[in-house]
Order: sequence, then structure tokens, then C-alpha cells
Amino acid sequence: MRKLGFLGGGNMAEALLHGLIVHKVFKPGDLAASDIDPTRRRKLARRGIKTTADNVEVVRESQAILIAVKPQHIDEVLRDISNAFDRRNADLKKRLIISIAAGVTIDRIAGAFGKGVRVIRVMPNAPAMVGRGMAALVKSKAASKADEAFALKIFQSVGDAVALKDESMLDAVTGLSGSGPAYVYLFVKALADAATNEGIPPELALRMALKTIEGAEQVMRSGDKTPDELIRIVASPGGTTEAALRQFATAGFSDIVAGAVHAATRRSRELGKQY
Repeated sequence: MRKLGFLGGGNMAEALLHGLIVHKVFKPGDLAASDIDPTRRRKLARRGIKTTADNVEVVRESQAILIAVKPQHIDEVLRDISNAFDRRNADLKKRLIISIAAGVTIDRIAGAFGKGVRVIRVMPNAPAMVGRGMAALVKSKAASKADEAFALKIFQSVGDAVALKDESMLDAVTGLSGSGPAYVYLFVKALADAATNEGIPPELALRMALKTIEGAEQVMRSGDKTPDELIRIVASPGGTTEAALRQFATAGFSDIVAGAVHAATRRSRELGKQY
């Protein structure tokens, strides 16, 4: 597809546009974005991207559309487009619709355009803004494998992306990778705060906590050992790590994490029904 248009030019859209240009998936001139905020439009325009305040203009000029607006604004955007195109308009149905609006189902998006519209729903996460994102996507029945591959290429430009078969899995994806960065931030903060309480200066405690997380992640990626095996390597019998892990177990750490992921997953389901 030679032309890709974004409806919404916020932080996630900006990250995706940057990734697509840097990795040469698209040339700036083949990208367009609409946003009501002139400041956002000016910022994107400096990258050579065509910008406008008119959603319909972007749709008319693009072969694929990426909806990057907040869920509470999705109805207005869908209404703009469906009012501009007849639901039976074959030209509209040639376009691929990709949505990152959280909780908004494929059926809801397709329903605005009529039967046969190709839709892909995506759940990205915030680290996409630094090129380290994790996204999961599901295609509608009308969308092809080529459409799916195209969407994967977009999100792989800012990290990693996987295709799922079941749309209901996106709620659990939200609970894991969608909300997951905040869990990591909370753990790092708790780790650094605890070290500060033990006498390490706050700035040094945060620096050490972050490097510890980074190093542990690299060890997990570079080898073939399971998390349990790696824990056993670090936790010598009767040592300091074993004492710490025993405290985690007493506090129900694994149950706390499971409960948090479940709560986020449940809320994602609720939002899907609400929106």
C-alpha cells in the first residue's frame, strides 16, 4: 500500500510515523495525518508529513487508515467518515482500516462502514514511543493475510508485534503488555525506595535499580534458561537472595501480580462493552 493516513496525531501516532520513516517502510510524502490540534500538526509537518484538520481528506487520499484517537472520540471519527462515504461505496471498502482505539471492537468499527470492510484491531503499548513497543493484533474475517502482514510491518517498525486469532485475547494482552510498563515502573520505584531506606542515595538507588532490570532482561534474552532456572542460579542456598525471595513469597508477590493483571484484563472487557 502506497499511502497510509493517520486519524489522530498524538504521541503514539508520532512514534509510529517516526518508526515508519526511520525504517524506510514509508516515505514522508506517502504519509498523512489529521489532528484538531494545530501544534501537533505543525510538529508532524516538520517531518515532511502532510497534515490537516480534516479526517475525511486523509481517508480520501489514503489506501490504509490508522485510527489513533482515544476511545471516547471514536464515534465522532467513525461518523465523520461514514457520512462522507456511502456504506455501499466500493471505493471505501478498498481501504484497510487499522485501529488502536483501546476497547473498541472490530464489529463496532466495521459496523460504521458496512459489510465487507477490512479491519485490523491492534493493542500497542507505550514503549513504542522509544522503539521498544510490543503490539498484538487481530484481523477481521474480511481482512486478508496480506493486510495482516502489512499491519505487522507497521508495528514492528517500533518494536515487536504478533498476530492473534481470537479478538477476546486482546483484553489479556492489555492486562499484560498494554498496562505492563506501569507495573515495571512501580517495581523499579519500590526497589529504589527500599534501597534508599537502607542508606543508598536516591539517585544512585534508581540508577542501580534500572541497570539491574536491564541486565536481568538481557540475561533472559541471551540464553535458553527458564525464569525458574535463572532464579535458582542467583539464589544460593542460605544466601541473601533466598532470604529476599522468601519474603516475596510470604507477601504473596505472585498472587499480587496475578491479581493486577486480572484486574486490568477485566477492566479492558468492561471498557469494550462501555465504548
